[in-house]
Amino acid sequence: MTAFLTLLAFIGEWILGDPQRWPHPVRAIGRLISFAEADIRQKLGPNPTPERLRLGGACLAIGTVLTVMAVTALLLALAGALWSLVWFVTALYLVYAALCLRDLYYQTWRVEKALRDGFLDEARRRLSWVVGRDTDRLDEAGVRRALIETLAENFSDGLVAPMFYLALGGPVAAWGYKAVNTLDSMVGYKNEKYLHLGRFSAKLDDAANFIPARLAALLLVAVARLRGHDWRAAWRLWRRDGRLHTSPNSAQTEAAMAGALGLWLGGPGYYGGVLSDKPKINAEGGEAHSGMVWAAEEMMIGAAILMLGLTVATLLLFTGGWGW
Repeated sequence: MTAFLTLLAFIGEWILGDPQRWPHPVRAIGRLISFAEADIRQKLGPNPTPERLRLGGACLAIGTVLTVMAVTALLLALAGALWSLVWFVTALYLVYAALCLRDLYYQTWRVEKALRDGFLDEARRRLSWVVGRDTDRLDEAGVRRALIETLAENFSDGLVAPMFYLALGGPVAAWGYKAVNTLDSMVGYKNEKYLHLGRFSAKLDDAANFIPARLAALLLVAVARLRGHDWRAAWRLWRRDGRLHTSPNSAQTEAAMAGALGLWLGGPGYYGGVLSDKPKINAEGGEAHSGMVWAAEEMMIGAAILMLGLTVATLLLFTGGWGW
């Protein structure tokens, strides 16, 4: 792994994003998970016990992660055996595809633009593409709160965590993390279908994101200080409200963002028609308005640049150079 390659991949992802017509490894991982889940359910039979479901779920998660890491390592090894340039291009694509900053920014911008143009229903529809909650009942402030929440949370999952594991173990570790994250997004639900089968995947995702989520929150506090936002409130709210959600990680960045911008996030919401009574983060804060969405995007980009600097510095430290 080289610092130059990482810097190039980051710039390329910001310029190109994720063109829908391009193949993407996450889609292949999703198909692998769907195939493996169906196979495991067939082997468990029509009425498996919760214990057997949990065991099958553990096999699903471990098998998926190990398979993805092994395939990544094999691709890099084969590319390196062919030619150093082939290895470089392969590694560059793997790092580029592991990041998700441009699309997060673009999707958020599209929703906010629809709101500014006066099309609330269109904003709700576009928001439904990037959040898990029901959006049809949200007013303008609710749409903006949901936007800022998904910016904060996905900044950690889509950029900080992959770069954290990239610095630790190159593309193999980064794609191991992406497999964990994809598993959680597909089977890590507390509903009747996945309560037991998806438990291991959900817990594995909690463990994998424990350090990156807190690092992401610290980066947001740092950017709040640099950009003139209320960084003291960001620090205080992160320490106070960062554990309010049932997930040990999702409220970390949300609390830092809420403190920096002086608004409240979270609260009750509908998921699949069922009301989820989540606690409010920074309950004493104000309502979200359009200026806060732009400020949140600015903070995310600034924190992403800081994370890039940390990753490149780590790679320079351990590799001893840019690795041209």
